[in-house]
Parts: sequence; structure tokens; C-alpha cells
Amino acid sequence: MINQSIRISLLFVSATILCNCSGSKQVNKAAEKMTLRGTFKDDFLIGTALNTRQIEQKDPKAAALIPQQFDAATPENIMKAEEIHPQWGTYNFDLADKLVAYAAANNIRVNAHTLIWHSQLPAYVRRLQSADSVRQFFTEHINTLASHYDGKVYSWDVVNEALNEDGTLRKSIFLQKLGDNYIVEAFRLAQQAAPNTQLYYNDYNIEQPRKRAGAVAVVQKIQEAGVRIDGIGIQGHWRAGHVPFDEIEKSIEAFGALGIKVMFTELDLSVLPNPLNGNTADVSQTAAYNAQYNPFVAGLPDSIQQQLASDYEQLFKLFLKHKDKIGRVTFWGVNDGQSWLNDWPVRGRTNYPLLFDRQFAPKLAYYKVIESKTKS
Repeated sequence: MINQSIRISLLFVSATILCNCSGSKQVNKAAEKMTLRGTFKDDFLIGTALNTRQIEQKDPKAAALIPQQFDAATPENIMKAEEIHPQWGTYNFDLADKLVAYAAANNIRVNAHTLIWHSQLPAYVRRLQSADSVRQFFTEHINTLASHYDGKVYSWDVVNEALNEDGTLRKSIFLQKLGDNYIVEAFRLAQQAAPNTQLYYNDYNIEQPRKRAGAVAVVQKIQEAGVRIDGIGIQGHWRAGHVPFDEIEKSIEAFGALGIKVMFTELDLSVLPNPLNGNTADVSQTAAYNAQYNPFVAGLPDSIQQQLASDYEQLFKLFLKHKDKIGRVTFWGVNDGQSWLNDWPVRGRTNYPLLFDRQFAPKLAYYKVIESKTKS
């Protein structure tokens, strides 16, 4: 049962969000403490992924809720190479600069995402044949972006998803053309270009033993080369009822023992059946639509809503237990309607993986996350 005083305060938060849509900036202090960023302000940053419409503040409800609830933000797509570096030597900083300005105005820290990733590369990079041309892109891309945003963003995901499930290096264009030292070199370049920015490695499933071992080896290799790495991001794309709590805790401890901060960078809990083999966030893997994979079109049953809330509560209790090692928890989206899980791995589904519903109202899971701190 949710504490009645917490429920009243949170209902006031919801009312304040709606009020802010009409231009009011008055925020009740008691209600402010019950926001996500207020509740965990002494523990770790609370972030969200922002899409273009949200960065440009075209949705009034989102524009009111985001700065009230979150003190960190990650761009969903606009800083990926195909968006920000669409042609050789041509950079499109416009939207990313808008994000930086928006964040500065709202006391939000930006995690820039991402410098080096095998996916969402511009077409000209995928056509490169020689190691020299790939290295030229690699070097210029990192130097240009990291230096442009040094001191303006809080952190960079320097390398994203470089590992296979068994912990070996993915056979990306960067591994094939530049060799197995390319991750170290990416961090070396980023360190030189962005001395005032935190530098992270980010991946999914690195809470699992074999992939975790691979991630530990990556961090150790960077450190042994005398290159700076400040943290590691565990993406946290899990399924309600199947969250690997024990392995998550082991991973927090293993990465923390390396002297780096642990982030949970893309957190969401799918409530839908998984048509793929194993738990993956590989965007290249998809499945055809089938009604059995989309069972909750008309709404979420109470039993599933309860499971989602319970899992989020247990997760945040775990995060609080290890708050000395954790720097940020970022949800991959603001509300259920925005989530990428509506269209992946099956297009056109109705998923409910976040803390706010499609009308930006807080769900039971939101209340339970707040209670993980206020009732501890």
C-alpha cells in the first residue's frame, strides 16, 4: 500500500505539471521533494532520453515534466554519427547545441551519446574500404565532437556496444579496420579533446557473467594503457518479472572495484513477450508482427502493473544500497508512448516500460520508486 502522504504529494506534483503547461512556475516545496530528481538528489542523477520534439519543447506537458523530474538527459538520436556527421567533413550541431542550451537553462546535465558505435553510421562510412580512411574518420569525428562540447556536456559515451554476448569484441568496421586497440585509442583521443568531460563505456547485457568479464577486460586495458575512463554504463533493457537482480549487483561490485562509476543508462522494463532468443538490445534483430506478441493493446492488467512496480522498487533499493558506486540512473524515454520498445523488436506494439503513462501521468511504478527512498 502506498503511503497516503506520499500519494497526496505526488498527486500535487501531477497537478503542478499541468499547471506549468499554462505558464505558472510556482512549485510547492513539499511536492518538489517528491519528484525523482528531488528524491534522489543526494544519491545519484536521474536522467531520461530526449527526442527531437522534446529538445525543441514542442510538447507542453513534456516541457513541464522533464525539468521537474530529471536532472540528467541523454539525446536519443541527435548525437549519433548519421545525424550529427552526415557527410564527410560536415557536422550538424544545431539540435545538439539546442539540447545543451536547454539543459543549461534547466540545471540538467547532458550525457552525450555516442562517439563510436557500429550502428547508425552515415552511409559514406559504411562504404569506406581502407584502414587509413576509417582511421581518418574515427580521429576527426572524435576530435571534432569531443572538443566542440567539452565543458558543455557532463559526459560522453565514448564507445557503445563493442562486445558480443560472450565478451569478445564485436566484428565492427572499427575492429576490422583499426584492430583490437581501437577502444583504447577512442578514449585516448576523447581524453585529449575533452579534458573537462567524463568518459564512459556503454553496453547492454554487461550484467551477465561472460559479457561482464569482457567489459571488465576492456576497462582494464584502457587503464593499463594510462588512458582515462571515468565510468561504465549498463543499459538496463530488461523484462518485468525477469530482472536479473543478483547479476546486476555483482556487476555493480565488479565495475566499482575498478575505481570507476557505474551508470544505468537506458533503463526500461518491457512487459511484452520476447520473440527473440535471449535478452538482447541489438537493434538489427527484429521479428514479424504477431498478435500474441502484443497482448495489452487495451491497457495493462493490474497484475502486470504490480509486477512492473515491484521490479522498479527492488531495482532502486539495490541502486540505493550501492549509491557510493552509482553516478546516474537514466530511463530510456520520458513516457510509455515515446519508448523505442513500442517498435522493437516488433513494430506497432503497445508497451508500458517506463514510469509515466502516455498522458505523462505517474504510474504505480513511479510511486514505488519514490517509496524506495522515502520509506527506507
